[in-house]
Amino acid sequence: MTEFSVWAPNRSRVRVHNGPSVHDMAPAEDGWWRVSVADAAPDYAFQLDEEPDELPDPRSRWQPDGVHARSCLYDQSSFQWTDSGWTGRQLPGGVVYELHVGTFTPEGTFDAAIGRLDHLVDLGVDFVEVLPVNAFDGPHGWGYDGVLWYATQASYGGPDGFKRFVDACHARGLAVLLDVVYNHLGPSGAYLDKFGPYFAGQTIWGPTLNLDGPQSDEVRRYVIDNALSWLRDFHIDGLRLDAVHALSDRRATHLLEELSSEVDALSAHLRRPLTLIAESDLNDPKLVTPREAGGYGLQAQWSDDLHHCLHTTLSGERQGYYADFGSLQALAATLTGVFFHAGTWSSFRQRHHGRPVDTLTAQGHRFLAYLQNHDQIGNRATGDRLSATVSPGLLACGAAIVLCSPYTPMIFMGEEWAASTPWQFFASFPDPRLADAVRTGRRKEFADHGWAAQDVPDPMDPATFDRSKLRWAEVGEGGHAEVLATYKALIALRRSRPELSDPRLHRLSVDIDEQRRVIVLHRGDLRVVCNLGSGQVEAAGTVLFASATPGAPESVTVVES
Repeated sequence: MTEFSVWAPNRSRVRVHNGPSVHDMAPAEDGWWRVSVADAAPDYAFQLDEEPDELPDPRSRWQPDGVHARSCLYDQSSFQWTDSGWTGRQLPGGVVYELHVGTFTPEGTFDAAIGRLDHLVDLGVDFVEVLPVNAFDGPHGWGYDGVLWYATQASYGGPDGFKRFVDACHARGLAVLLDVVYNHLGPSGAYLDKFGPYFAGQTIWGPTLNLDGPQSDEVRRYVIDNALSWLRDFHIDGLRLDAVHALSDRRATHLLEELSSEVDALSAHLRRPLTLIAESDLNDPKLVTPREAGGYGLQAQWSDDLHHCLHTTLSGERQGYYADFGSLQALAATLTGVFFHAGTWSSFRQRHHGRPVDTLTAQGHRFLAYLQNHDQIGNRATGDRLSATVSPGLLACGAAIVLCSPYTPMIFMGEEWAASTPWQFFASFPDPRLADAVRTGRRKEFADHGWAAQDVPDPMDPATFDRSKLRWAEVGEGGHAEVLATYKALIALRRSRPELSDPRLHRLSVDIDEQRRVIVLHRGDLRVVCNLGSGQVEAAGTVLFASATPGAPESVTVVES
């Protein structure tokens, strides 16, 4: 017998279409409908009241024919795992590597990505952060427009493909983080509102969830159960929670606090660490403050301010939200204090923003530091990487600041060899009206900043997707190989010297020389001397690493006193 169930609290009749047969479902007091079917066919869909449409299961595990088609039964227990000895990885001391399955390899599948995992082991990273793999409309996209959160994107290899990827990562000692999006659904295939009051409003990205209104208890369970499923059923080691500042929740217990508590309970049962990392625009340490101290109890959050400081310092850009950044003083303040905007004036927002971090008690590993990431590259007009405009010497300085900081470093795929390929905004919505709307909206966004339409890649053109795929042949070529050697050496140094992985923020001090463009990080007996200028600087002591002649222009030197 196979039990079919679905939450549809405001419907008077619900039927399940299973293969060629149709079965009426029985209502329960909690708004759920259930029916058991003998010898069930693998394909199924729901029909609500007398409406003619067949709808996929909101909790579908497998959509082999796309998000508008019937769902397919999937047995979580059928996969043969080989990671029974896996005990997980703690975030402190770790290095994260962010990748997008569709562009990480030419094939764009989980199985093809497995073939490149040894590169990550050789690089020295500890966590592989995978951009969203939930089912979305079309064969390729970033993944942030998912509409069936429990299903794994078919074009990547479906649920078994993802499990093979996770299993292969664990076999190599790599933990896996998964990017999940709970602040909105995509604009195509979001049928949840037909089943119940899932939606609270609409944004430019798609509908938002009803987290605190009438009948929102089951909507919150929809989110929490999804998170637990990835961690339990797919053996994922942690989740990166997209744009949590966009979660609208006025309950006394915020969804993030509730999720944190549930994940901690699952971690205790699985006997391995599980990590929740938030992306937030709030600059609020409450996210990573323990629940016992009145916080939400997440393990970490992204730190965009440090990225902005690094990007503006190395590139010289000052437009838009970069306006307040760019000085070495700002970089030093952010390195030692986490947030640059910490209750201070933000010219971009035209208001005060953020809240200070208590650096005497806060741990740096709770904040992710990065020179580049998918957002900061892909949301540029042409998706150009920092390496397209910044010299290899300055790139080495940026990498050293990130990898030698007390924060948890994160690398975006290809960054470690200064990949020549851009990472552009792409999608593949089959609906021509939606495709045209996305194309027009993208071009208008950048037209407002002076970009000509023909200079902004068409997100619907398959060539935009293809351009964004890594060229692995570059890894061993000339300057790319030299950048890769720099990243490997810095990660190895971070692993070998406890001063560099020490997350205690009050143990870090920073000296700057704005005029000569020099910044020095003091980590115990080590000094990380970054010469961003054109002159020579002194780098006295025992040299542990040098990207060029110690003290040379545009170079980084790590010395021991």
